[in-house]
Parts: sequence; C-alpha cells; structure tokens
Amino acid sequence: QVQLVESGGGLVQPGGSLTLSCVASGRILRINDMVWYRQAPGKQRELAAVITSAGGTNYADSVKGRFTISRDNAKNTVYLQMNSLKPEDTAVYTCTADVASLGFTLRAYWGQGTQVTVSS
Repeated sequence: QVQLVESGGGLVQPGGSLTLSCVASGRILRINDMVWYRQAPGKQRELAAVITSAGGTNYADSVKGRFTISRDNAKNTVYLQMNSLKPEDTAVYTCTADVASLGFTLRAYWGQGTQVTVSS
C-alpha cells in the first residue's frame, strides 16, 4: 500500500554530480525519518544520509561535505544531491522511510534501489 521509487542514478565521471530522488506513494498519513543507504559491490550496506521529519540531517563521514539530503514533505519525496563524486561512491543507492499509512502502523518501507557508477 506504500511504495518507494528511486530515480536519478546513472554513470558519471569522477568529480561530477548527480541528484537522486525517492518518491513515496500510497495512503500515507505521515512520514518520519527518510534515509539513503548505499551498498558497494562486495561491501556491507552503509547509511549515507538521514533526514528527520523536522529537517534534521546526519551524514556518513565518507560523504560529509559532498552530499546533501533534503525532502519535500508536500510531495513525499526525499533527494540526495551528490557532488564531487568519487569512484568509491559507486554503489546501489536505496531509500527507506518510516511511514504511517491508513490502516497500518508506522513501519519502514524500502525502495528497489538505483545504481550509481562513478567512472571515467
């Protein structure tokens, strides 16, 4: 009843930029934290950035100063602006959100992920 759909991934050269989007749809009453995770080949999934419903943010040390997470509550959308991309940023980026929906209690929903490849 709630779906998260990411977009915006692709191939970019080192030093380039990409903006990811994740839209939540369904019978949504409220969205609390929205989070971007990433998983590089052969590595564990790691939290890249999180934003609370009030707009508070936190970042992994590896992306701090280069990535910016934001959200548009009216559109149930979270963004990840990624600048100064490095090859080590190559990963599948997945968004998750804590959502209260009609008829259901608050729970986490996950998107399907979008591939970001940083390579020359």
